[in-house]
Amino acid sequence: MPLLIFSTSLKPVSRSRILARAAQHAATAVGGAELIDLRDHPLPLCDGATFGLPAVERLSTAIRGATAVLIAAPVYNFDLNAAAKNLIEHTGKAWEDKVVGFLLAAGGQRSYMAAQSFAGSLALDFRSVVVPRFVYATRESFSGEAVTDPEIQARIVALVEAAQRFGTALAAAPAPR
Repeated sequence: MPLLIFSTSLKPVSRSRILARAAQHAATAVGGAELIDLRDHPLPLCDGATFGLPAVERLSTAIRGATAVLIAAPVYNFDLNAAAKNLIEHTGKAWEDKVVGFLLAAGGQRSYMAAQSFAGSLALDFRSVVVPRFVYATRESFSGEAVTDPEIQARIVALVEAAQRFGTALAAAPAPR
């Protein structure tokens, strides 16, 4: 079961997508990863009537089949972007008992707790296991299309390794009764 990475930015140029690609590259050492860019899987706003759409089914199947899922997202207004939330609303049950980690790109240092509401929602609603380390990078961590901050590079590798390790352990554990 592969590591799955979602790039949730819908912008053509995106620092969170750069983080997603860096994580995919780091995952080559732990068995590889599939990168899904939400720009290639347009979803309407979730309204309760869209759950059966083919795009939703494909994304749900990918999540269910993953060892762990990393969400790469931009931070807007002290929270993850709306596309990340929309993904979770559409694919909700697929996140049950899934290991989840976060790669966040923000404009400044003040939104470093942005993943908390997402992490809490995933843990409480779907019993997801949230990796207790995440990546939070600001514009100073990038140059062009690359992560250039050595600390952020190391955090990406550590997150990928932890997510894979947690996911493998959870998959091997007996199913809950």
